[in-house]
Amino acid sequence: MRRAFPAGLLAVCVLAGCSDLSSDQVRAAYILTGGGNARAGREVIRNYGCNACHTIPGVPGARGLVGPPLAGIGDREYLAGELPNTPANMMRWIEHPHRIEPHTVMPEMNVSEQDSRDIAAYLYTLREGR
Repeated sequence: MRRAFPAGLLAVCVLAGCSDLSSDQVRAAYILTGGGNARAGREVIRNYGCNACHTIPGVPGARGLVGPPLAGIGDREYLAGELPNTPANMMRWIEHPHRIEPHTVMPEMNVSEQDSRDIAAYLYTLREGR
């Protein structure tokens, strides 16, 4: 038991200290997405396996080559080449890509509304020059 406590404490300290997201970025993403948590979104991205297909800055192991790289997605005009890049559209795309583009290779992952909001919040922190 004594050994687990320091390891657990270390994990909490590392996770808290390793965030490269500023409070301003997190706050702006929260407001933009209507309650999305950018820090949680980074973890949710890993939980759904988005990193298997996409290269995503700030997400360890996200070096996928199937989907487009997501660096700078917060500044893009369009999502999936056809949707205006708005928080509502980003969440729709994350939740149900085949309803928007039936032939996309992006799989339906049964992403919940809150998870899509959190993912979108993180993705909107990925701006050019960051």
